[in-house]
Amino acid sequence: MTQFPIVDGELQVGGLPLRRLAERVGRTPFYAYDRALLRAQVNELRAALPAAVRLHYAMKANPMPALVGFMAGLVDGVDVASAGELKVALDGGASPAEVSFAGPGKRDAELRQAVAAGVLVNIESAREIGVLAQAAAALGMPARVAVRVNPDFELKGSGMRMGGGPKPFGVDAEQVPDLLGQIAAAGLSFEGFHLFAGSQNLRAEAICAAQCQSYELALRLAAHAPAPVRVLNLGGGFGIPYFPGEQRLALQPIADHLAALQARCERELPGASLTLELGRYLVGEAGVYVCRVVDRKISRGQVFLVTDGGMHHHLAASGNFGQVVRRNYPVAVGNRMDAAACETATVVGPLCTPLDLLAERMPLPEAQVGDLIVVFQSGAYGASASPAAFLGHPACVEVLV
Repeated sequence: MTQFPIVDGELQVGGLPLRRLAERVGRTPFYAYDRALLRAQVNELRAALPAAVRLHYAMKANPMPALVGFMAGLVDGVDVASAGELKVALDGGASPAEVSFAGPGKRDAELRQAVAAGVLVNIESAREIGVLAQAAAALGMPARVAVRVNPDFELKGSGMRMGGGPKPFGVDAEQVPDLLGQIAAAGLSFEGFHLFAGSQNLRAEAICAAQCQSYELALRLAAHAPAPVRVLNLGGGFGIPYFPGEQRLALQPIADHLAALQARCERELPGASLTLELGRYLVGEAGVYVCRVVDRKISRGQVFLVTDGGMHHHLAASGNFGQVVRRNYPVAVGNRMDAAACETATVVGPLCTPLDLLAERMPLPEAQVGDLIVVFQSGAYGASASPAAFLGHPACVEVLV
């Protein structure tokens, strides 16, 4: 983990020494997200991608309001998955014209809110058409829609497969032509397609293959569309390395592939823009989770560092958020970064369950009560994806620095 500098043996986050940042926050545990790293990640991606490809932030990765507002100023649009996220995005300054709303179970009230806000709704079932049409008539304004397509292929090598086979997400590709007819009959304002095959992929060739298949499928479906395609959201899938042996995603092959797709799009779908919807890739490496050692115990020869944080704040690091075989996130003693790893320790939280693990049998410096444990790669799917109320322990703090 080289994205955060180390000065005098202490990790620096947002330009601040970790212990000073902890004092500024006022208590542990906390998440800290580094503005400079967020900006640098977006800039690096922008420099690699074709200029015409639009970049959206999928805020489900991290919906902290301050962070969403910051990201809204760096990207072209924001993708939300609930009315709650929609409010955060709009409050944070995202343009309604560049907000899209996806999700398999949108309530009627949420659909009406989306129409009133003027955002693009990614339709995921025929039920939504009638609700949107009624809302448009009542409000006297168009209901902007795209169709989220459940493709007939998967993104191979993904941490989570969001499309292909039976899925609750989107409309099966073979049902889309009929759905497009219903959209036309209802008078909805059709703008394009949304395809999201999977997430957390570190194989550029797999991402390129999925993008190509997505484009070809959208091109076929465009023949049935009631209006020209203006938006083609190819989803994301870009992963970040978490575990030993994982390599960073190679951007250049994807950028070259997208340049060729963009050239085709200009010929075959004139007026349409290609969009990437990325969450984890934009924010994951810019965040750390910090907790404090409150006890050091040795049980039958095994060192346990008991902290004031745990799975109730960082479910993913505990291994209980999709891992089949548990592996350690990168973990360090943040105020002893220049000390040698001289013992094997297990870092646990305060919860009365054996699932409350942050690091299992990991080489670490000898940590004492009061030291700060840092979990890297924690900018995505952290606080909001964790069972904060479990066992009644205090919530963690989030800061943008």
